[in-house]
Amino acid sequence: MKPNPVLRLWYYLGGRLPQGHREWVFHNVTRPNWLLHFTARSLLQVLPLSLVIGVLLVVLLGSPIGLAVACGALGLIVGVYFSLSYAAESVENRITKYGYPHGAAGEARARRTDDDQQARYNATWRS
Repeated sequence: MKPNPVLRLWYYLGGRLPQGHREWVFHNVTRPNWLLHFTARSLLQVLPLSLVIGVLLVVLLGSPIGLAVACGALGLIVGVYFSLSYAAESVENRITKYGYPHGAAGEARARRTDDDQQARYNATWRS
């Protein structure tokens, strides 16, 4: 069952969906563009903190705006980088919370990739 827009926003901000949406979560982390969605989720989780850091640097410390923007941007880049470094492990951990066995998302993505490669091979060489 696909979550409504409010629940989907909550999910992308790092929240957990009710168990009724477990199939949607599994589909979300196993579809072909799963890493793009993971990146968007990571960006939405790190962005508020980066903005707060930038504003606090200007307001409380009187830093130049350019320096505050650079610090906030660097925090955003580093946060998303580290999040992407552990994307596969993070996804596996997330789906175990919904009752799936550890490794199920990676297996599903590998199976889909194998099926896609076989279909391309058959279309090229077997037609």
